[in-house]
Amino acid sequence: MTLIRRSAALPLLLASSLVLTGCGWMNPFNWFRHQEVTQTLEPKGGYPDIEDDTRELIADVVALEVRPSQGGAIVAATGLPPTQGWWGTALLPENDDEPVDGEMRYRFVAVWPEPGSAVAARVGPASSREVTATAFIDNVKLARVKKIVVIGANTQRAISR
Repeated sequence: MTLIRRSAALPLLLASSLVLTGCGWMNPFNWFRHQEVTQTLEPKGGYPDIEDDTRELIADVVALEVRPSQGGAIVAATGLPPTQGWWGTALLPENDDEPVDGEMRYRFVAVWPEPGSAVAARVGPASSREVTATAFIDNVKLARVKKIVVIGANTQRAISR
């Protein structure tokens, strides 16, 4: 009885493997041959160059913190502009986003309000003018970093290990 089962299983196995290799999705020679064109969020004409960036350095860097995160660390900086209405903050890395002599440097920039507008004229208390920007450093790069510096127009802050 077991001899019949074995002899029947062998042709069934050969036939099923022959059928499955004929299927395009199971044939390893057909894998990774299909190309897809995907839409991106890139604007027509591409992203503007850094030279076209109109953001200015924030006046004062008042706080700097590095928080551990999965896969690296998050650098969070708080800045104090001279008036209210500043927006579009960012920490722009220097040196092609690579540490130099163990030091990562960021420029804290923001978009200033329209000159002469009512928002640009409001000064208000310091707590109402504070803005925050963050940057992520992955673990591979973080292993080479000993000091992080965030630069503003008037002040800069540094944090080190």
